[in-house]
Amino acid sequence: MSRFGIKLEPFLAKRLPPAREQTLSHKGIFILPSTFGLVWLLLVALLFLLATNYQNNLILGIALLMSSLFVTCILYSYRNLEGLSLQRLTLPTVYAGSTLPVPVRLSAKRDVHQLSLEFAAMPPCSAAVTPGPTDVLIPVTAPKRGLFNPGRLKVQSSYPLGLMRTWTWVDLDICHPVFASPIEAPLPLVRLDEDKAQHDLGAWIPGVDEYQGLKSYIPGESLKQVAWKQLAQGRGMLSKDFAEPQGAPRWLSLPSDSVSEREHGLSVLSFWVDELSARQQIFGLSLPGLKIAPSLGEAHRIECQIAIACVGAPPELIQRFSARR
Repeated sequence: MSRFGIKLEPFLAKRLPPAREQTLSHKGIFILPSTFGLVWLLLVALLFLLATNYQNNLILGIALLMSSLFVTCILYSYRNLEGLSLQRLTLPTVYAGSTLPVPVRLSAKRDVHQLSLEFAAMPPCSAAVTPGPTDVLIPVTAPKRGLFNPGRLKVQSSYPLGLMRTWTWVDLDICHPVFASPIEAPLPLVRLDEDKAQHDLGAWIPGVDEYQGLKSYIPGESLKQVAWKQLAQGRGMLSKDFAEPQGAPRWLSLPSDSVSEREHGLSVLSFWVDELSARQQIFGLSLPGLKIAPSLGEAHRIECQIAIACVGAPPELIQRFSARR
């Protein structure tokens, strides 16, 4: 958002409060002449002066026609954006320093022309909206770890003829966790007991404890493990895969309490959360004021990455993010 938009934030917060879905109306649409529109008005004024000075009805008629066209453009420029709905869809996971594509669903009862969408300090994204839903991805840079709010989205159009600049700023209520940028380093490992003799902590070995999924049937395997339901569905000969954990689970923790080294430590934790998840190993996460029980799987990985991203975040942002979840 520009400096002008920042100064208008208290005014915009009342007329366009944060919401996941916004529908544009007269409360939030702003219209001003563009540079071309100002030149057009200047030309109209010069033609009017020329016509009155020389009493030329033809030039006067042209000046009046251009004036009426200018006024008509005001109405059409408002009608172009009026009724446009913007809905923020589910945001993908992102690491610090990457570009976050914000998915937005646009819908309108009629065509919307020359539409431009952009976040602050980012290149504009053009979109063509027809009756019905249209999905677009609007890029925004997530520079650092934490709960990220890119600010208001600028929606702008110069339709028709470029005489008017019609725009608004909408807040799509974005409060998205940006994961710490992974840094490969020695594993920050702690144990809840004193026994450190086992090497493959939290690894899985073949067993009968936990169902892991389906795998291709190997001749000679027990028929009790055959997935008969999938075989009846025509999916081929598959067998059920079971496993059991080996040894005690890993616990990841910050290696140092120093504030200056905290960001590096969190980046190391981010790397090992992904690494252990890829290895299908059980692990827990211990952070100041928070402990996540040992588990595995994609949901556990995301939960741990979110916890790392929220370290040091302002309480009001954490509360806002928790309320949205």
